[in-house]
Amino acid sequence: MSAFHVSKLIITSQASATHPKFPPFSVFRKSLSFPHSVSQCQRKIATFVSSKSSEAGELPTAEDEWLSRLPDKNKPLYSHSLPCIEAWLRSLGFYQSREDRAVLLIEKPDWHAQLSLDITELYIRYLKSGPGNLERDVERRFSYALSREDIENAILGGP
Repeated sequence: MSAFHVSKLIITSQASATHPKFPPFSVFRKSLSFPHSVSQCQRKIATFVSSKSSEAGELPTAEDEWLSRLPDKNKPLYSHSLPCIEAWLRSLGFYQSREDRAVLLIEKPDWHAQLSLDITELYIRYLKSGPGNLERDVERRFSYALSREDIENAILGGP
């Protein structure tokens, strides 16, 4: 009589003191044997155990940390740190350009835009190549002395 062999793969996570966000993973293999009458083919069952506990909640990300550090929305943009500004812009739907870290892009259903963080001003260029009826690219400039709320409303208002 031949035996049926089942392998069970269990991946567990242990918290690391040096990198709590990136815990090391351990892999354990457990083998079970069943009589031939159960099945004539081999099966492999993989069980994955997540490192996150539903009771403990999710670990905060770096993005969440910078968003929590945002100054009041009525404060001028110059009072914000660069990581806070980048986290805020990503929360609005912007993503960073691969070619230039100071350029962020956004694609809305009605328009596409390119935002540049310059030394003295923030530039946004609504692109003619995106959706909408723009005859040419439309560029606006905003001083960092304006509040985050004012800049957000102006940017998301579109061209």
